[in-house]
Amino acid sequence: MFDWMAWTTPVAVFFCCIALMLVGMTVWEIKSPTLSRKGFLPMETTRGDRLFVGLLSAAYVNLAFVGISGRLVEWMGLESEPSIWISFVLSMALLGLVMRKG
Repeated sequence: MFDWMAWTTPVAVFFCCIALMLVGMTVWEIKSPTLSRKGFLPMETTRGDRLFVGLLSAAYVNLAFVGISGRLVEWMGLESEPSIWISFVLSMALLGLVMRKG
């Protein structure tokens, strides 16, 4: 059923983290309803809004990294493409920043 997808370990970890975040946010929202607040994002947001914006940002960071990793080999003279774990860490850091300060 999932043969069309390249299920590498980083991809599986990324999607598992997203699923766990959605479950965690649902439980958190049920136990403690959120209030809108203004952070560095140009609008008032709730926790769910910040999670959505953060997940979109994380996806774009991962896509950009996959797209540019071949060029990084040429530009930096690397022996092989950089590990996808780098983009995973960067995207989760960005997600954390948006959730905390956004």
